[in-house]
Amino acid sequence: MKLLIPVAAGVEAPVKRQLTQLGYGDCPAVNGRICLEGDWSDVARLNVFLRSGERVLLSLAEFPARTFDELYDGVSRIPWEEYFTSHTRILLDGKCVRSALMAIKAAGGVAKKAIVNRLRERLGARTLDETGERAIVGVSIADDLATITLDTSGDGLHKRGYRVLSYDAPLRETTAAAMLDLSYFRPEKPFADVFCGSGTLAIEAAMLALGIAPGARREFDFTRWKGVPPVLAAAREEAEDLRRRDVVPDIFAGDISPKAISAARFHAERAGVAEHIRFAVADMRDFTSAERFGILMSNPPYGERLCRDDDLFALYRDFSAMYRRLSDWSCYFLTSFRGAERAFGRRADKNRKLYNANLECYFYSYLGKKPPRQSSPQEKK
Repeated sequence: MKLLIPVAAGVEAPVKRQLTQLGYGDCPAVNGRICLEGDWSDVARLNVFLRSGERVLLSLAEFPARTFDELYDGVSRIPWEEYFTSHTRILLDGKCVRSALMAIKAAGGVAKKAIVNRLRERLGARTLDETGERAIVGVSIADDLATITLDTSGDGLHKRGYRVLSYDAPLRETTAAAMLDLSYFRPEKPFADVFCGSGTLAIEAAMLALGIAPGARREFDFTRWKGVPPVLAAAREEAEDLRRRDVVPDIFAGDISPKAISAARFHAERAGVAEHIRFAVADMRDFTSAERFGILMSNPPYGERLCRDDDLFALYRDFSAMYRRLSDWSCYFLTSFRGAERAFGRRADKNRKLYNANLECYFYSYLGKKPPRQSSPQEKK
């Protein structure tokens, strides 16, 4: 089967790296989707293990669609009866770009009609009550070429299941995982988030350090479809086997808001990592550490939470002053505040455009000293 993994802009490299670690090699990225081939076991593994991919889509067909008739005929040729029953609740999702068919609602209606008519014919059903399992059908038309997909994930992969309390301007879990992957974070390095909010970065760092698969505890739509073998249990068993139980991560999560720390601690408990994170109601200006070669990573407040540029400039200036006390740490932060580098006092060693909740942000990297190289047992001899 052809599988597609949608990724947010700027996150292609981390997802490709994760795929390589999972044994899938170098996979091409086309129009914001990473393409690979696999079977139902791979669908299960990708849903369970991917940290930064948004979904896992099954690509069913590609065909020219310059008219509604072409779209209807192309969708009608897909063997929907292999996946759906007369009770399947069929939802449509999609987009049209640079195509003759630009009315996505109308295109979705045509596609739904084609699916329903084929199912009625092939299943011998007069009506489809749509009271059963959910199936999200994607209709994407770009340059008059239609791509029809099935969303195997259902809810987006950023929904790990641990974050249930609402908090201002939350950081998306998949974005947090990408930030970690774009840094020099390692399980043995101390880690601190001094603007932790609801705890996403610290929790994702703990899960990564402990080898906890992000989708190990949640459900996926594909498991309820007709004809799909029971493959999820094997993926969950693999995830359990790969957990690191000999790692003791050093992770700090602080925030000036008691409400934020309460939410962060609650979410960490739901994720099963609370015992590995030190939480504190604390002003970031007071943070210090005796540990060396650590990782300071945050999603500080920006325009959506503090409105005045003067307030933001002062905050980032104080953030920089605190970081300068950590002489050999590396610092990473994600923000939409355009004056961040100027307030920080120097240009970042690296910066990358990322999106958080459709908001254009930049991920700034200030690299600290490299830890001394460890001699191998052979070199010591």
